[in-house]
Amino acid sequence: MATIISPKQFSPVEDAENIKKACQGWGTDEKAIISILGHRNLFQKKLIRLAFEEIYHEDLLQQLKCELSGDFQRAISLWTLDPADRDALLAYEALQKTTPDYRAIVEIACTGSPEDLLAVKRAYKFRYKRSLEEDLASYTSGDIRKLLVAVTSAYRYDGDEFDETVAHSEASVLHKEIHEKAFNHEEMIRILSTRSKAQLNATFNLYKDIHGRSITKGLLGGPSDDYFSALRTAVRCISDPKKYYAKVLRTAINMPGTDEDALSRVIITRAEKDLKEIKELYLKRNNVSLDDAVGRDSSGDYKAFLLALLGAE
Repeated sequence: MATIISPKQFSPVEDAENIKKACQGWGTDEKAIISILGHRNLFQKKLIRLAFEEIYHEDLLQQLKCELSGDFQRAISLWTLDPADRDALLAYEALQKTTPDYRAIVEIACTGSPEDLLAVKRAYKFRYKRSLEEDLASYTSGDIRKLLVAVTSAYRYDGDEFDETVAHSEASVLHKEIHEKAFNHEEMIRILSTRSKAQLNATFNLYKDIHGRSITKGLLGGPSDDYFSALRTAVRCISDPKKYYAKVLRTAINMPGTDEDALSRVIITRAEKDLKEIKELYLKRNNVSLDDAVGRDSSGDYKAFLLALLGAE
């Protein structure tokens, strides 16, 4: 989504040198750092990190951590990480919070491809010397543990084919469990954690056709505890991730004292994927552009960096 420098103009050595220059002297030149990193793609950022380490024998992320602070430092550090490593860090931080943020973990498990999830789990194991599933089992209990371990352990089929007979059968199973409020039944977790996205969306569509309302509306009848919240998040991430992310952004911006963690997470993780479509959906549903909303609810270098990723400079 950010305006990316063309390959012909890109020089990782020059970028590394300019970032180092921005960090020297009496004060850090945050604008210079934003003008570089806010306009580089995944491949370019990786080359800049390698060049920085080769020239200065220092880790670029450590340099940024020493020179910057607050929401801006966190956001630009997340952006500079490789996606799998970033998601591993986000999952770990989500579990370390006083009240764990299960949304981040469900997003990682349910919005990417099976290969994406596998890469995150490898990165998590490399970072923390434990598996993601092991930590989920340690930090959670009961139904939420069953759900989170199941969706993160899955390696779903990633094709477009689906079985309509299975969709009919499992739409009935889901309706029965929702109607009887048996949300913690193993069948619901089995379906959500093992079926492909194509199969699940066929099931969700048939559910709506047969029963006259979406499965997400059916799930609204459950309690407001962590398990039900994670269950609804999983369904939304699988059925319509762009709509889900637009809603997360709206909630983050509109809540008292903006939720910077959620705001940063969505913009940074979707910037090189589907942020353009999320922005369009946000405007359509809120009658205000995401650029304007972010500009109004954030400030300083943090605001400037997010707007760079949004392509709104």
